[in-house]
Amino acid sequence: QVQLVESGGGLVQAGGSLRLSCVASGRAFSSYAMGWFRQAPGKEREFVAAIGRSGAYKNNADSVKGRFTISRDNSKNTVYLQMNSLKPEDTAVYYCAAKTGVVAGTITSYDHWGQGTQVTVSS
Repeated sequence: QVQLVESGGGLVQAGGSLRLSCVASGRAFSSYAMGWFRQAPGKEREFVAAIGRSGAYKNNADSVKGRFTISRDNSKNTVYLQMNSLKPEDTAVYYCAAKTGVVAGTITSYDHWGQGTQVTVSS
C-alpha cells in the first residue's frame, strides 16, 4: 500500500508557472510508475503525464507537451510536475497516482490516488 499527498497548487496568472509535488509513503516508491491527472469542473478526469519507475521513460498528454515536465526523485519518494506557460484551460484539480508495473496513461490502470491539489489559472 502507498499513500500519496500532493502539494504546490494555487492561483497563478496566465503565462506563469507552478511546481506540483507528490510525496509517497508506504511501500518502496521506486517500485511504482507514477502519473499526474487532472479534472476540471464538469469534465472527466484526464491524463496529464506519467513517468516510469526509474524516471527514464516519460509521457505527456498532447495538451501539455512543451509546457509541463514530469520528474521524480526516488531518494525523496517524490514525483513532480513542473508546469510552465500556464493557460486558463489548465485550471483543474490535479491528482497524483501510482501503479505497479510499467507506466500507463489510463485512469483505470492506477491503484493509488492522492487527494488532489487545486490549480487555478486566471486570464
